[in-house]
Amino acid sequence: AVVSTQSTGRTVFTGVPKSGCSNWIEALLRAEGTLKYPLKSTEVYKVHQSISAPHRMVNFLKPGARKVRDNFSFTVVRNPWTRMVSGYRDKLSDEKTQGNDKRWLGMEIVQEMRGVSGPQLYELYPTFLEYLQYLIKHKTTDNVHFMPQHNILCLASARYDYIVPLEYSSVLGREVWGHVNSSVSLLGSYDNVSDPRKQTSAQRAREWFSTIDKQIIDKLYELYKEDFVMLNYSNFTDPNFPLPLH
Repeated sequence: AVVSTQSTGRTVFTGVPKSGCSNWIEALLRAEGTLKYPLKSTEVYKVHQSISAPHRMVNFLKPGARKVRDNFSFTVVRNPWTRMVSGYRDKLSDEKTQGNDKRWLGMEIVQEMRGVSGPQLYELYPTFLEYLQYLIKHKTTDNVHFMPQHNILCLASARYDYIVPLEYSSVLGREVWGHVNSSVSLLGSYDNVSDPRKQTSAQRAREWFSTIDKQIIDKLYELYKEDFVMLNYSNFTDPNFPLPLH
């Protein structure tokens, strides 16, 4: 999800799924004037529909389109352990969330991991362990909600003025909004907890990963290593998880 705005300081935002991108796009659309009022947390999915279509980068790649090379550019990333948990909870589990729109992938994981097929698949959901084993077997996935963040960002060729850790977005966001030339604010997390160490996915990550075999943990770390290195992200065993290390 790459969104470009014009009146708000000529800004380009590259959204990484499961790293708060919906909230940032919603806020940018409000800053631009496209949205006249804040969306409810249960309605944020709408920013990925037609409302943001005029601002998508594809519109600025056409002949004669305004150039964006010199625009202020930023993105937001997240601790990989927390992002893995958030993706599972939101897209694959039987938990009632604002998402759960990747049901087909959940059934694919169950079919592959358990050898189950037929109508019964519609009643089954992958366990967290099955999800992790699937990621390892397929060297992650080509689905943007689960693939490594650095693959989405094309760091080898793209330029970013700011790479903001989601965990510090409430603080660093002020600097970003200064560049965007706006004073709007983010909607906040879905569980209404401001401290990233106490948010549900961070708490679940500590709990769930502590039960996973070390060999699986090590393989996952290697698959997402560049994401960890990008901002020196802490492990789920660190006291200040999921904040970046200093």
